[in-house]
Amino acid sequence: MTVELRHLRCFLAIAEEGSITRAATRLHLTQPAVSRTLSRLELALGVRLVDRSTHHLELTTEGRAFRDKAAAAVAAFDEAVLPARLRQWPLRLGHPWSAAGEYTTPLLRRWSEAHPETPLELLRIDDRTAGLTRGAVDIAVLRGRVDAPGVITEQLYTEPRVATVPSDSPLAARPELTPADIAGETVVLNSVSGLTTPDLWPGGPRPAATLTVANTDDWLAAIAAGRGVGVTAAATTRIHAHPGVTYVPVTGAPDVPVFLAWRDTAGHPAIPSLVALAREVVAESGG
Repeated sequence: MTVELRHLRCFLAIAEEGSITRAATRLHLTQPAVSRTLSRLELALGVRLVDRSTHHLELTTEGRAFRDKAAAAVAAFDEAVLPARLRQWPLRLGHPWSAAGEYTTPLLRRWSEAHPETPLELLRIDDRTAGLTRGAVDIAVLRGRVDAPGVITEQLYTEPRVATVPSDSPLAARPELTPADIAGETVVLNSVSGLTTPDLWPGGPRPAATLTVANTDDWLAAIAAGRGVGVTAAATTRIHAHPGVTYVPVTGAPDVPVFLAWRDTAGHPAIPSLVALAREVVAESGG
């Protein structure tokens, strides 16, 4: 059997919905039709993509690996046939939060001047790789360790860390904090940024409690509500000002590396130009 786009869309719906029934509703198909499509895809690939033996439908190891490849293939197809894209081929720059910090505006301005024929689209995507691994963007600005197969990275600069605390917390009045100062607090973890890790407390007391959220907006809201404190990069203070939180410099913690990342497969031809321009912008600013 030849694998077709409809097989990929069906599998992705199942993966995203976590249910064949909900996937069928989303695709406007019957449940048996979705099950048959999944079975035929698995037969064609020669692997089991979905574990049906558990109470809750789960992807197998092969299914999780194939999900990213299928998503990238579908995104590439949709991008290719979108009528607006037939006139221009925009370069999509993704980021999960804070973009390139203080370098964002000069980078966008310089790109427009140097490459007017190629629009640069800045896209915030709440995903650890800002949609890069699933083909939603061409290149991404990422912070912290980038651990994704098939991705090339280049470090642009580093940023100091800051603590994010409720504005009415006693910690907000401190001129600076150390990781040990916040070890006794509930630490709010942003699963998108991934900057707050046990590495901040090597050999010392670690937070007794954590609260995990899925994006920067929820992270800020939880801290402003007094549910905990967080640690982030300095760019957050400029890009994500919030009346309910105070940013306090953190000492005794390693700076955060900021990378440009892109896939190691054939991609947008303007990627090298953007990487070169980003290097220039950072160098000219003394970064």
